This record gives sequence, C-alpha cells and structure tokens, in this order.
Amino acid sequence: MTQPAPQAKAMPDAAAAPAEAGVQDPSSASVGDLVGSITKDFSTLMRQELDLAKAEVKQEAIKSGKAAGMYGTAGFAGYMVLLFASIAAWWGLANVMDEAWAALIVTGAWAVIGTVAFAAGRRQARQIHPKPERTVETVKEIPDALKGQAGNSA
Repeated sequence: MTQPAPQAKAMPDAAAAPAEAGVQDPSSASVGDLVGSITKDFSTLMRQELDLAKAEVKQEAIKSGKAAGMYGTAGFAGYMVLLFASIAAWWGLANVMDEAWAALIVTGAWAVIGTVAFAAGRRQARQIHPKPERTVETVKEIPDALKGQAGNSA
C-alpha cells in the first residue's frame, strides 16, 4: 500500500507544477477562473494601450509647442517689420538722408528673420500628427486577439 501513495502523490505534483508557473490548463479551469483571467488580461491590454496613446499625444504636443513658438517668432518679426518700416518711412520723408537707409536695412533684416521663422514654423507644423497612429493600429488588433486569431492573420 505504500507504493500507490507515491504514485498518487506524483500526479498532483505534476499537475501543480504548471499552476505554480502561472500556466493553467484551460480544460481544468472553471468558467469563473477563465472569465477572471480574460478580464485581467483585457484590463492590462487597455492600460497599455492608454499609456501608448498618452505617450504619442505628448510627443505631438511637444511638436505643436515648437511650431507655436516659431509662429510667435514670425509674428513678433512681422511686428518689428512694421515698426521699422514705419520709422524708415517717417525718417525718409522727414530727412531723405542716411538715417532712413539705415532704418530700411534694419527693416530688411527683420523681414528675413520673420520669413525664416515662419518657414521653420510651417515645416514643424506639417510634422504634427494629432492621431496616435500606433495606438490606432494596435487597437485594431484587439478583436482578432480576443477571437484567438492573433497569429493566424497571414
């Protein structure tokens, strides 16, 4: 009678090994355990997708901030163009001398700075993608994964 006891003990130990490793045999799991496991996995997946979306939106917000800064610089440069153009016209009409030409040179320099800043801001703005592309792609895979087709879509 001592021999059957070790054999009986060997079977539960072999069955307990997968459970200890975190792998459950679905055929021996209860419906409640399966639903709980699916719910936990789905919750983890949704948290990961949300974290990915947050990271993508943050990157796009940084790009948007840089573009806004460039547009702000272009706006300030445009203001300076008008200011110095006005001063140049005033001096040009009042004196028709070297002071007016100096003011026009400064105005031209601000015009170049404004043009360069505007072009850089426009280029930066064109790189903005408000939709979190990677998140959209991975969320599209969720229905197939829930159906068990994650690796079969080739």
